Amino acid sequence: MNTAENTGSTGINDVVSIERQGAIALIALNNPPVNAASHALRSGVWQAVAALQDEASIEAIAIYGVGRTFIAGADIREFGKPPVDPWLPELCNFLEDCPTLIVCVLHGTTFGGGLEVALACHARVALTGTRVGFPEVTLGVIPGAGGTQRMPRLAGIPASLDVITSGKPMSAAKALESCLIDRIVDGDPREIALQSARDVISGNLSTRRTAGLAVEPDPDAVQSMRAKLVKTQPLLFSPHKCVDAIEASNLPLSEGLKEERRLFNACMESPQRAGLIHAFFSERAVTKVPEATNTPRDIRKIGVIGGGTMGSGIATAALLAGFPVLLTERDQAGLDRGTATIAGNLEGAVKRAKITPEARDTILSSSLSTSTGLAALSDVDLVIEAVFEEMSVKREIFGTLDRVTKPGAILASNTSYLDINQIAAITSRPEDVIGLHFFSPAHIMRLMEVVVADKTGGDVVATGFALAKKLKKIAVRSGVCDGFIGNRIMTFYKKTADYMMMDGASPQEIDQAITGFGFAMGPYQVADLAGLDIGWAANKRRAASRPAEERYIPIADQICEKGWFGRKTGKGFYIYDDQGPRPNPEALTIIDEARSNAGIVARKFTKDEIVDRFVTAMILEATRVLEEGIALRPIDIDAVFLFGYGYPRFRGGPMHTADQIGAKELVRRIEDYAAEDAYYWQVPNLLRNMAETGETFAKLNESG
Repeated sequence: MNTAENTGSTGINDVVSIERQGAIALIALNNPPVNAASHALRSGVWQAVAALQDEASIEAIAIYGVGRTFIAGADIREFGKPPVDPWLPELCNFLEDCPTLIVCVLHGTTFGGGLEVALACHARVALTGTRVGFPEVTLGVIPGAGGTQRMPRLAGIPASLDVITSGKPMSAAKALESCLIDRIVDGDPREIALQSARDVISGNLSTRRTAGLAVEPDPDAVQSMRAKLVKTQPLLFSPHKCVDAIEASNLPLSEGLKEERRLFNACMESPQRAGLIHAFFSERAVTKVPEATNTPRDIRKIGVIGGGTMGSGIATAALLAGFPVLLTERDQAGLDRGTATIAGNLEGAVKRAKITPEARDTILSSSLSTSTGLAALSDVDLVIEAVFEEMSVKREIFGTLDRVTKPGAILASNTSYLDINQIAAITSRPEDVIGLHFFSPAHIMRLMEVVVADKTGGDVVATGFALAKKLKKIAVRSGVCDGFIGNRIMTFYKKTADYMMMDGASPQEIDQAITGFGFAMGPYQVADLAGLDIGWAANKRRAASRPAEERYIPIADQICEKGWFGRKTGKGFYIYDDQGPRPNPEALTIIDEARSNAGIVARKFTKDEIVDRFVTAMILEATRVLEEGIALRPIDIDAVFLFGYGYPRFRGGPMHTADQIGAKELVRRIEDYAAEDAYYWQVPNLLRNMAETGETFAKLNESG
């Protein structure tokens, strides 16, 4: 072994540098914040390896990452752009073919392209706590730089199928067990890189070139995964292509890589890829709000008013995020029910391995307190009211909160529909009042609408977004209107489903068509789950202001009059018992009688007709929400429906879908439907203008 002295660090470019230690060369990657595989990083690694492989004194090369991780994946700024040489597949092949042995040191999160770089090296050492994986399938593609070919050669086909088709990360321990990595150690990445290179040279760390490894065929595992995906993900494109690519690993590496590239390109051309990328970016886009420059207020203790399902869920979410929570109810019985619900929620978190039993016990004994009076909320920094939807009740509560809470405390309502301005007006500090609309179950669902009233302070809005981040939720800014963004649009398109039901389609036919489009549940399944009584109460509230021209369908109200509220009572549009959900024949009788009373002769709707009307209605009302400035941008509406309403992620959201349909086609549909109901089906001015000018919602996102 050459024992020449350290020659110092040489910069290849701004993100890659070489350090020589005798017979060892270290390549450091420093592309903060996550060492993304940008063009600068790829080019720098290529140049470094090209220079080192020609140096006879260098016997081993070690690549490691500076900062919090090795290569975490692709550079999202390059998504959708033409690849620039050297692109990642070329770099990985170049590393594999390098005559000088290369070992890489993994730490942090090594995903996607970062893992493909690692697999192309000749040995892999991971620091304790490292996670590896291929999340490409969640973006509508497959690993395209050798991941589907090299992983089976190292870890086998079954493990590759599990990791690549799911997109779920793998722990370092699991990766070692699967032979994907060679060693787990503790220490500084640079020092581990140096020692690992020494071990490669001495033979204490074995090396493997994947091109020389044979894949053990496993047709049973391949067929089993195909059958599983047909059942669980029949509408998705890329998971099935992952299986095809992994199966091709039985070919010589060069041929398998060609097939992987062909399948990757097929995914790139799929509309699903565009939808999933759009969904991915929506999580970041929604944080760009006018109030983002304000400094959030400090939240150290949270009060929750109401121990029902929603209040208990909100309290659970706050407790899991580390906040002390004071739960208040009208009486001890209500507190006992709320506390029991929270305990059950936390037990569920234990079962899902989100927290330990010890953490659950500590939360219940130390972080959760209760009170039957609002006066106890005097020292909290944020109060979230979560009582039932009745304006007089909420105004009474906020009038009391105005008196008992300390100056600077934020007063939030979890109302799903009601006017935050009216609630704020009862207080002497409307600047402290905001809507924080959680979605049930609140400790699990990711969406939170931050509803900004006319006088809400900018720092209060910023606090709402900061709170959502701590709760690991996606916050979307909304203006004030009946139902805000999500429920307003849902109320509108639910009418379309009701109209089709009245005109001849059964609830089951509508639900099946909508789930066939990609929703996890159809509108009547959702209504039964949420509770039909919620919609019934809203219908009563709106009755006095309902326009005479509006076609009103009373079927759900009539079902509620029977005492059937859905899952909670065992009956609704469906029956819920030991035999499993099934259509409620008594509800079908109510539907038949309503049609007969209205003089309607039932007609057939195809699945495509159901989907077209449902989605078009959703887009129509969403466009009005944009016109009125309730949502800042189209992508905010997409985020609401992706994270709160089960809109199929691979379709990108309703506004992304609108661009795929095209404004002209949407206008044509609406005008056709207007022949049946000119009041309901009206073309929004914004959509008509888009049809005439060729504007798209995507362009509005860019300008928003």
